[in-house]
Amino acid sequence: MNKEILRILLKRLAGSVIVLFLIITFLFLLIRISPGNPADKYISPKLSPELVKKLEKSYSPQHSLLGFYENFAVNILKGDLGISYNYKMPVTEVISNYLPFTICFASISFVIQIIFSFWLALIAVKRKNSGTDKFISLSSLIVYSTPSFVIGVLLIFFFTDMIRIFPSSGLRSFDYDSLSFFGQILDYLKHLILPLITLSAAGIAVFYKYLRENLEDVYNQTFITNLRAYGVPEKEITFKHVIPNAVGPLISIAGVELGTLLSGTLITEVIFGLPGMGRLTIDAILSRDYPLVIGCTLVAAILIIVSNFLADVIKAMIDKRVLKEILN
Repeated sequence: MNKEILRILLKRLAGSVIVLFLIITFLFLLIRISPGNPADKYISPKLSPELVKKLEKSYSPQHSLLGFYENFAVNILKGDLGISYNYKMPVTEVISNYLPFTICFASISFVIQIIFSFWLALIAVKRKNSGTDKFISLSSLIVYSTPSFVIGVLLIFFFTDMIRIFPSSGLRSFDYDSLSFFGQILDYLKHLILPLITLSAAGIAVFYKYLRENLEDVYNQTFITNLRAYGVPEKEITFKHVIPNAVGPLISIAGVELGTLLSGTLITEVIFGLPGMGRLTIDAILSRDYPLVIGCTLVAAILIIVSNFLADVIKAMIDKRVLKEILN
């Protein structure tokens, strides 16, 4: 089994490297053909023509397309992503200031999605075809069909503008420093509740759909009927037999969702003004900070690839049938 797992690792690793190379190449070409010049925002009518030319030259590549790409690829392999035009500091350092929040924020959201989707799916399956089951299924469909920015705006409208319970943006209140330790924690939680709901809603709906179907299929299996006939408690059947057998097909979806979350919760961070990778990426694109755009996209791609890679390996270790499919 160890050799088979190693073969999976090498096979998936090779595929991941190819995907990452294609993403880097596509991103490089896209930025090269994009209109505009990052030097435009620094050019003023008050500058002399000589200074304007010097400024434009400083922001323009001094190599041919192939030479510039070669230099670009070598620097990435060295871990050098260049200097951010806006922040005037290494791109890796800029990203390191924003990435921890996104990882923490996305991880909390992912846990919330898993817990709530399992809870709702179990309720729906145990009350199959009841009003509760139909209500949960319909609600999940509506939530999944609603864009996250609409959910975010609606939450701000109801809970910030009308009821005024939760703040609409930022991570801290103006009087944060004057609060006690527990007051500061509570302040953080109040600022994160609406963003977490916005970010988690669609994921809960997706996980619920897969879990609902998987749980129902397992509950209908013959061995579950036999366990009940032998008098095994329903709680033991659910947690020791049903859930472990239903969670396998969900791992691939969970890997994609986690990778997407870790790569940057873009819309949610922009709506609620949160200091994460999503907001940093948008700011870099709008300001044509090309090194930072490349760095953010590269980090996002790596996080997505790693998440999917780990999901495939875990799924293969759990389900031997998947192991055979991957090796064939």
